Amino acid sequence: MSTNLLKGDNMKRVAFFDAKAYDRIWFDKLNTDYEILYFENKLNEKTAFMTQNCDAAVVFVNDEINAATIKALANNKVGVIALRCSGYNNIDLKAAKDKIKIVRVPEYSPHAVAEHAMALLLSLNRKIHRAYIRTRDRNFSLDGLIGFDLYKKTIGVIGTGRIGKVFVDICKGFGMKVIAYDPVPAKDKDINYVTLEELFENSDIVSLHCPLTSDTFHIINKQTFVFMKTGVYIVNTSRGALIESESLVEALKSGKVGAAALDVYEEESDFFFKDLSNSIINDDVLTVLSCMPNVLITSHQAFFTNEALENIAKTTLKNLDEYFENKKLTNEVKLKKND
Repeated sequence: MSTNLLKGDNMKRVAFFDAKAYDRIWFDKLNTDYEILYFENKLNEKTAFMTQNCDAAVVFVNDEINAATIKALANNKVGVIALRCSGYNNIDLKAAKDKIKIVRVPEYSPHAVAEHAMALLLSLNRKIHRAYIRTRDRNFSLDGLIGFDLYKKTIGVIGTGRIGKVFVDICKGFGMKVIAYDPVPAKDKDINYVTLEELFENSDIVSLHCPLTSDTFHIINKQTFVFMKTGVYIVNTSRGALIESESLVEALKSGKVGAAALDVYEEESDFFFKDLSNSIINDDVLTVLSCMPNVLITSHQAFFTNEALENIAKTTLKNLDEYFENKKLTNEVKLKKND
């Protein structure tokens, strides 16, 4: 835990969870109004006691804000939870209603995530990661490194929000044929929308750019793999639970899926953002995926650019300002009427 000792007693106190050194760079640089207590711990019902005497909690993607956590925060008189990310599937909004305000960062750098998705696809297709390791060992053979032209290949983009639209533009720049699925089509872009089944049937590559909701949970599963082309490539830079992991493993083993690039994993909270190089990974699915030569995994780093970190800090601090100044919460997350 670290505390900015220059803060006065009259300043609002913020508990900042799952804090890394890189988080502090921009928050320390931009913060002038809050006493921020940085905790390496993730927020959950067992660590919620750490918010005692705090007015707000700042959290990230793998913090567990369930009903018990919400109750503990409310008992500590925490008035607002500020997500420093766009997704909020880790928060029990029903439990938070009328107890604690929830705000988020809806956009930090759509370019960062979209560019990383393309970087994963390029690396996976042209075997860049394998070639790097091979040439470091002075093995300059090209055997096993054959890729394919992205030009004129059909890529199916699921989700055309801010990130998805940027990714569509990148794909078009490569001369790819883009088809997309989104229940709310973008009206400001020239995108060829199709049904989800048509997307699966016609895509050489499927890239996920949608939020995790009850409707998108395991949107790619054992049944949907049946519709896909044999040898299809899968790219996921959104949320791990969009893909049914066990079914992905089986599809990779059978050859139905030719390769997969994953920046997220549905059970990632126990592993990602940590150095476990001297540990045994107690997750059979993740172990199998990480050992497959046609799978490329990064540790939820698609957002990880200097520009994105700056935007996250700016927006999070602005969200806190709006709350404590009793202004309209621009980025408030509210429970939908039918939820």
